[in-house]
Amino acid sequence: MTRRLAQVAQKVGVSEATVSRVLNGKPGVSDTTRQAVLSALDVLGYERPTQLRGERARLVGLVLPELQNPIFPAFAEVIGGALAQSGLTPVLCTQTKGGVSEADYVDLLLQQQVSGVVFAGGLYAQADAPHEHYRRLADRNIPVVLVNAAIEDLGFPAVSCDDAVAVEQAWRHLASLGHERIGLVLGPGDHVPSRRKLDAARALGGLTDERVARAIFSLEGGQAAATRLLDRGVTGIICASDPLALGAVRAARRKGLDVPSQISVVGYDDSAFMNCTEPPLTTVRQPIEAMGRAAVELLNAQIGGSSVPTEELLFEPELVVRGSTAQAPRH
Repeated sequence: MTRRLAQVAQKVGVSEATVSRVLNGKPGVSDTTRQAVLSALDVLGYERPTQLRGERARLVGLVLPELQNPIFPAFAEVIGGALAQSGLTPVLCTQTKGGVSEADYVDLLLQQQVSGVVFAGGLYAQADAPHEHYRRLADRNIPVVLVNAAIEDLGFPAVSCDDAVAVEQAWRHLASLGHERIGLVLGPGDHVPSRRKLDAARALGGLTDERVARAIFSLEGGQAAATRLLDRGVTGIICASDPLALGAVRAARRKGLDVPSQISVVGYDDSAFMNCTEPPLTTVRQPIEAMGRAAVELLNAQIGGSSVPTEELLFEPELVVRGSTAQAPRH
């Protein structure tokens, strides 16, 4: 008990006596300090005293699928910063291969009496994945916000980058450079953002099924999928993420093809360091700052008891032209 008092006191920057007063429900402590002590208990993994468990912690779960793709740390930084400014403490939950699942994290967050959860790129975007843990959050009226396209009927507010516009921008860019054989490297068939990208590309005309390749979201996945497209004679490749696009550049090089004079590649996200690759990557930028702040505003409104629209907020992407695209090679 003494060690716990000392740890919590050090974390908050108050005396052990103050921590003791909070834990025993004694008066003479400001609301801010009291809240900080309770949050510190949660963060350090200590159980709250029974009489204080009814209150929800000022904790918010931030659930990400991975940290390998730089877009997710970027979202974490923006959302975490905006939560902190609102007096909420973000709890980062990252899934690991064969480790803690999204559903496990939801159980942990529910035990911690969290005030809300923000999901960025999770199982809600995959139609064939398990979704029971989202129902558990809904049943308990926990405020939730989803970042980027979700399956229908979850009923949570969502903040998304417009996948259709992203593909239109990339496609028109390649077409303006004279590319006629354009291919797509997308995520799995049940991945909603990839479905939207595919629908948009088909609506533009000129896309055949043999010019669509599926991949797991990784550099290696992008390389394998792009290799199939190159074998089918495409000269321009639009990818559903920047790591997939870097895999496509590698696939071209392994075949002795030059990027961009022989093959043009467009990514998606404009995550960190894409201007430092060789060649610098042409990509479609997600407005991370605006999306992250909107997600936190929606969460705060729910925490405050306001009802928020469940329609998706669509944010406009921006094509960033760099060195991985050029005029189509002459036949």
